[in-house]
Amino acid sequence: MSKQDQVIIFDTTMRDGEQSPGASMNLEEKLRIAEILEAMRVDVIEAGFAIASEGDFEAINEVSKIIRESTICSLSRSGREDIERSAEALKPAERKRIHTFIAVSPIHMEHKLLMKPEDVHAAVIDSVTHARNFCDDVEWSGEDATRADRDFLFKCIESAIKAGATTVNIPDTVGYTVPAEYRDLITDIMNSVPNIDKARVSVHCHNDLGLAVANSLAALDAGARQIECTINGLGERAGNCSLEEIVMALKTRSDAMPYTTGVDTTQIMKASRMVSTVTGFAVQPNKAIVGANAFAHEAGIHQDGMLKNKSTYEIMLPEDVGLVESKLVMGKHSGRHAFREKLKEMGYEMGQNALNDAFRRFKAVADQKKDVFDEDIIALVDDEILREHERVQFVSLRVVAGSEGPQQASLKLDIDGEVKQAEATGNGPVDAIFNGIRELFPHDATLQLYQVHAVTHGTDAQAEVTVRLEEDGKTVNGQGADPDTMVASARAYVHALNKLMTKREKTAPAALSA
Repeated sequence: MSKQDQVIIFDTTMRDGEQSPGASMNLEEKLRIAEILEAMRVDVIEAGFAIASEGDFEAINEVSKIIRESTICSLSRSGREDIERSAEALKPAERKRIHTFIAVSPIHMEHKLLMKPEDVHAAVIDSVTHARNFCDDVEWSGEDATRADRDFLFKCIESAIKAGATTVNIPDTVGYTVPAEYRDLITDIMNSVPNIDKARVSVHCHNDLGLAVANSLAALDAGARQIECTINGLGERAGNCSLEEIVMALKTRSDAMPYTTGVDTTQIMKASRMVSTVTGFAVQPNKAIVGANAFAHEAGIHQDGMLKNKSTYEIMLPEDVGLVESKLVMGKHSGRHAFREKLKEMGYEMGQNALNDAFRRFKAVADQKKDVFDEDIIALVDDEILREHERVQFVSLRVVAGSEGPQQASLKLDIDGEVKQAEATGNGPVDAIFNGIRELFPHDATLQLYQVHAVTHGTDAQAEVTVRLEEDGKTVNGQGADPDTMVASARAYVHALNKLMTKREKTAPAALSA
């Protein structure tokens, strides 16, 4: 295919994705996600919003130091201070982009910005011009473009390109548009903005009506050549356009959509699992491409067809997204060397201390389970990686439960290097455990969600627990995995508590959309 048919994939999991309530990520987690995105050959990685917090600035700066192939991007409002903060964060980057935005719809200009259209237009020119002082790759976004006056939008796009923008983004910020309407808007831009050939047109669609992927694909037909998206469709409100769905739609239906991306699709499942583990947002079973049921067949007629020819009911190969059949190759007699090699095969590289901890937990799981699946190893290793550098760490738990209360929990936690113990009761064993954690580490957070699902089939399956905590308007998700559901519950609550402490340090400015 020609270069004109190449679609740039712009991932904003670490910026827009992190704005999902509860989806905060610490520095180590962002670095891990950046590395898998580069391994996937994602073109642009939006690593954060530099002025939002010290944590975001540090994340962009550290990601800029380790990523060499992908372009690293920082979001910025139109103010000069924002742009300069982005430029400072991006200094170490081999390839860098400043992404500056301002709202262009009447409702946003009047009620949020409190600015007149002529002042917004002047800010477009000033912001792009200033950003070009720091790097050649500048993206401009007209926030809420799908509800903007078209003539005003065309004027802003033309001026942004004249000022030096190399990419112009037309976001459907509130997920309002529909495919035919969005295709028409992009077509009008291509036909009405005289210098549009001097910049790449990008789209950033939200999923409020479930149309983010459909809208993004419609925009390609009209001439857009960059799609902004996230792993697992993570993002504000109902989320963003899903990276895996866009990439696999283009790969699978190249006959209908003759465009290509540079993404290595075999890394998709690994990236999906990592983002799910880091954020605590479980992937729904029927999620396209990466859901547990995406390649599962239960209906008899489907199974019959699959046995005769897989193409009867599968339009993609599971291997294309990095999904491999789980094999029972590990057990309680497996040694450390075999375990290390298995981890390498599954794409994990761990330091010696983390490897030792993961191996101990693997042996404990192998002693309790008849069969150890790849999914079991993934769950316990991801769980172990999450716990590195945490102030509060789970040590041990003993629970007394049953129909005759009160239920009791004897709990030990390592808090800042000191092991502390509590005896607590509650309305059920989980309540007793959480009361014990509160006793050992007092806090005011309230429990918003407690969710359990099995990693594999069978009564001996590991449990993965998700806990959501809220404190002063800040929401975090924590995850824990263990063959014992009560232990997994304690681990999940402790993980959420650690993330909440990190979140306390973050203070984001207003208007973090694009």
